[in-house]
Amino acid sequence: MSESKHVTVGVTGMTCAACSNRIEKVLNKMNGVEAQVNLTTEKASVDYDPTSTNIDDITAKIQKLGYGVQTEKVEFDVTGMTCAACSNRIEKVLNKQEGVKQAHVNLATESATIEYNPGLVEELDLIGKIQKLGYDAKRKAEEKEKQSQKEKQLKQMKMKLLVSAVLSAPLLVTMLVHLFGVDVPHIFMNPWFQLVLATPVQFIIGWQFYVGAYKNLRNGAANMDVLVALGTSAAYFYSLYEGLKTIGNPHYMPHLYFETSAIIITLILFGKYLETSAKSKTTLAISKLLNLQAKQARVIRNGEEVMVPVEEVTVGERMVVKPGEKIPVDGIVVKGRTSVDESMITGESIPIEKDAESTVIGSTLNKNGTIEMEATKVGKDTALASIIKVVEDAQGSKAPIQRLADVISGYFVPIVVVIAVLTFIVWVAFVTPGNVEPALIAAIAVLVIACPCALGLATPTSIVVGTGKAAENGILFKGGEHLERTHQLDAIILDKTGTITKGKPEVTDFTGDDETLQLLASAEKGSEHPLAEAIVAYATEKEISLLETDEFSAIPGHGIQATISGEQILVGTRKLMNDHNIDVNHVEDELLDYETNGKTAMLIAVNSEYRGIVAVADTIKETAVEAISQLKDLGLDVIMLTGDNQRTAQAIAKQVGIDQVIAQVLPEEKANKVKEVQLQGKKVAMVGDGINDAPALAIADIGIAIGTGTEVAIEAADVTLLGGELLLIPKAIKLSKATIKNIRQNLFWAFAYNSAGIPIAALGLLAPWIAGAAMAFSSVSVVSNSLRLKRVKI
Repeated sequence: MSESKHVTVGVTGMTCAACSNRIEKVLNKMNGVEAQVNLTTEKASVDYDPTSTNIDDITAKIQKLGYGVQTEKVEFDVTGMTCAACSNRIEKVLNKQEGVKQAHVNLATESATIEYNPGLVEELDLIGKIQKLGYDAKRKAEEKEKQSQKEKQLKQMKMKLLVSAVLSAPLLVTMLVHLFGVDVPHIFMNPWFQLVLATPVQFIIGWQFYVGAYKNLRNGAANMDVLVALGTSAAYFYSLYEGLKTIGNPHYMPHLYFETSAIIITLILFGKYLETSAKSKTTLAISKLLNLQAKQARVIRNGEEVMVPVEEVTVGERMVVKPGEKIPVDGIVVKGRTSVDESMITGESIPIEKDAESTVIGSTLNKNGTIEMEATKVGKDTALASIIKVVEDAQGSKAPIQRLADVISGYFVPIVVVIAVLTFIVWVAFVTPGNVEPALIAAIAVLVIACPCALGLATPTSIVVGTGKAAENGILFKGGEHLERTHQLDAIILDKTGTITKGKPEVTDFTGDDETLQLLASAEKGSEHPLAEAIVAYATEKEISLLETDEFSAIPGHGIQATISGEQILVGTRKLMNDHNIDVNHVEDELLDYETNGKTAMLIAVNSEYRGIVAVADTIKETAVEAISQLKDLGLDVIMLTGDNQRTAQAIAKQVGIDQVIAQVLPEEKANKVKEVQLQGKKVAMVGDGINDAPALAIADIGIAIGTGTEVAIEAADVTLLGGELLLIPKAIKLSKATIKNIRQNLFWAFAYNSAGIPIAALGLLAPWIAGAAMAFSSVSVVSNSLRLKRVKI
């Protein structure tokens, strides 16, 4: 099989878990296709082999099943066309582009109108195709922002609900007669008056249920629409039959249930409206991330600064960013100096200093200096776009716990229809022999109460809210399965450098005078070793001026030797001092004390005379102790992994409260150490920087990358923590536990509701309209419970 392609397809028309399961099942039967369909996000995540099938076949299969494939329409201004051949060429190329449903290019108006699938192709890709042909295109300047699809959908649903409620209200009055024997005007009990009110609700407002039922049954499947259509139709047509019996027999008292069919439809529409409204809130995290994006860029073109939409910035273009403005795209500083607030990406509250050659991240805030930068990544390649994509993929993925609900809901509707038929037969034959009315009411109640909407929503809504909340806290779960598995962890292995420690050595102790420090730093200036950089940085911080070095040589494994203004400087180990006959025995205890505390201590001699000690260490992150304490409180075995020697490793571990240490490990051996812990029967998380720890991250049950949201970190791990904040690790585990608890609550109530509701309805103890209300609000309750995750403290 050749390399597979991945696409996300927006699917419209799904009403319950049976719909998403049906689509998923049919797509997975296609040659070379692996698909997951998410009811909550209304998206199909598809991996397919392009040699076996294509996206047109996949979308056609979805449409054949009776569902829609979500498309958007965009209009571009196209410049550079001179004749009909130009417009025809552009149109032909666009229509061949994967994901484009239809494209029209108009030479007279110099415009292109394109209908496309946003999950398969982006506007920037379409613009790029046109530009590649030698023309230019940009979004039509006059076009206003259109209302989101969800808002339009909610408006339409609200209008249908209002019409249905107005028509059903008079029918509701008749229930007072059935329930309490209340006297009402005679017109309300007239079968033809009720027929006039109920018919538009049944066949105009409720037509969507018939269409959905027909499409599903035509494809050999059954969903919620089948149950609603069957139940309401039975009530409507039985009432019509009773009404017809009054013709020629004015004294006959018909048994009418027009109010049952109309009110069930109204209540279901009300529940769906509330459900859709609540579901739109579950994806709020994506909206928040999108709102972080910069809207415009000050680009240098033809020697002038011009403001353009950020979508028009191309790789290699230079831009000017002034104080208080957002960095438009990912890039590199070519001129100027400033500090940038990167907290929205990294979680670090302190602004980062930037100067020439520094990298900057799109959508972060320029604080106090004007810089000139060059774009290196634009559009979907930027760090923020990558983060948004990870969150979208996670929200669209399916957690293993959802499989159970999927299997059950796939068989649920046919079983319910059988139960309803059996209920009808038992009532007619045994409970009320020959009396159709109570049998019909019981059967209708079974059909209506059993809709598996709540079951289908139980898991995906929690996953969407959970991953969204995680993203808001700087935690990126790569998929729903990783969000689920994180709560099962028994042990967590922390790489020392860059995870527990800052990953950057600092001078912690210095026992010499200023003259010694000047000579020491001047000598180390010629070395590229990280310890040397720490010493130079320490001297610069102390405002010590550096001298020119006459001679410099590194002595591998021992230290350095330098000559400065005639002075001979030695910096290094005991052996280096002993080789030059310099007595350092009197500071042996001091050296051991430094080393016991995990520091690298170096002896300093000038002109063969001992002058002091400089100690350098990779300092521990401020929140490391608290984070490790929280991990222990969660019941996890915490293990530190490092390439340091055992004594240094134990010293660092002791400072942060870790009891188990694996020391002197080479980078290529880290994955094997993770395996060893797994062989003890433990679920293991590996925490590293996402680059040199990639094999260990991959083999662990959960790989957690500590980083700044870079592409490498995101690709290497199952979970990426934006920034270096260690407290995000226990937060991720707590959020996983809270999400799984929430899913279990949803599944319990969904199962309990259907399990209890069906027998109650079959026994005739549940009026159909009450069943309709209960069914509608069960879905709302599941979504509302999922939304509680937003308020969970982690």
